[in-house]
Amino acid sequence: MAPTAPVSTERDLRLDLFRGLALWLIFLDHIPSNAVSWITIRNYGFSDATEIFVFISGYTAAFVYGRAMREHGFVVAAARVLKRAWQIYVAHVFLFAIYLAEIAYVVHSFDNPLYTEEMGVLHFLQNPDVTIVQALLLKFKPVNMDVLPLYIVLLAGFPPMLWALLRSPSLALTLSAVLYALTWYFGWNIPAYPKGVWVFNPFAWQLLFVFGAWCALGGAQRLARWLNSPVVIGLAFAYLAFAFSIVMTWYFPRLGAYVPKLANDFIYPISKTNLDVLRVLHFFSLAVITVWLVPRNWPALKSPVFWPAIVCGQHSLETFCLGVFLSFAGHFVFTEVSNRLPMHIAVSAGGIVIMVATAALVSWYKRMERRGPGPRPPAARPGYVGGGS
Repeated sequence: MAPTAPVSTERDLRLDLFRGLALWLIFLDHIPSNAVSWITIRNYGFSDATEIFVFISGYTAAFVYGRAMREHGFVVAAARVLKRAWQIYVAHVFLFAIYLAEIAYVVHSFDNPLYTEEMGVLHFLQNPDVTIVQALLLKFKPVNMDVLPLYIVLLAGFPPMLWALLRSPSLALTLSAVLYALTWYFGWNIPAYPKGVWVFNPFAWQLLFVFGAWCALGGAQRLARWLNSPVVIGLAFAYLAFAFSIVMTWYFPRLGAYVPKLANDFIYPISKTNLDVLRVLHFFSLAVITVWLVPRNWPALKSPVFWPAIVCGQHSLETFCLGVFLSFAGHFVFTEVSNRLPMHIAVSAGGIVIMVATAALVSWYKRMERRGPGPRPPAARPGYVGGGS
């Protein structure tokens, strides 16, 4: 089949905006018993911020490396993808080491061993030699450290899929859907240590990553007519209303009496590990409505109001890693200092401010680094925003 047509080379600021918002939501959700996390989307539907992050990661990966594969070939593009996967792997290892140090310091300083069980590091303290090897193999992951291993695996396996997407996008997306279906049928997953399987099954979650890449390489243009259809928008709103009504039965059990038994049997369990179809449809519905409400050329995207989320989205790796540290720090404050609502608000807002400030500092440093001591390079293309995938 013919290769895909060239797509726009301008970066879509909506990607940075919603990836930044997703990182904030992940941070809020990662703090146990955080009252502010009630504002996050996981409490009102089937999907959560992880779907947003994975989809946008696939989109930006195809945006960046698809152009490299067109211009320089498979080998060069694959090398760049694997280099990025290695960078994220190194970041994950450093995050693992410092995160364990943070938890161990709090446990010994405040003589509270419950933190080790809550954060899933007890086995490391009991068998550090074996556990370190398993952590390097991405099999051992403390609580809140499951997203980066998923991203590493998805990137590592992305080059052949990107090659297929550039030549036959429909076939590549179909193959991704087939792998997703086979994963459900055969129960495929990667073993975890010391027991169980990966919290985010990469054989299932690759579907959302590949769909994001497919959209970046022209799929979004092909879907534009359908996404703007009043019928599709209406169905999206209807599905969100359906998901909201089901979720409300989790918090108000009496409402469950109004849900037919047949519907309950069909719906449950809603697997996050294997990216349940209901979660996929919920994310798609949110995406349809978001695209309808926030067009690509929306002037407000360049306003100062959205800059904090956009700058976090442009430096997602640094922001995510910092969010993991801050989420445990927030849990510590709630446990040892105060668990009242004002403290929840202060910790949540303070954490986001720190994330924004750090992302802004990284952005400033990278701009200075690009300029260097010599003459300034030519101005970047209008509309392009720097930042890794």
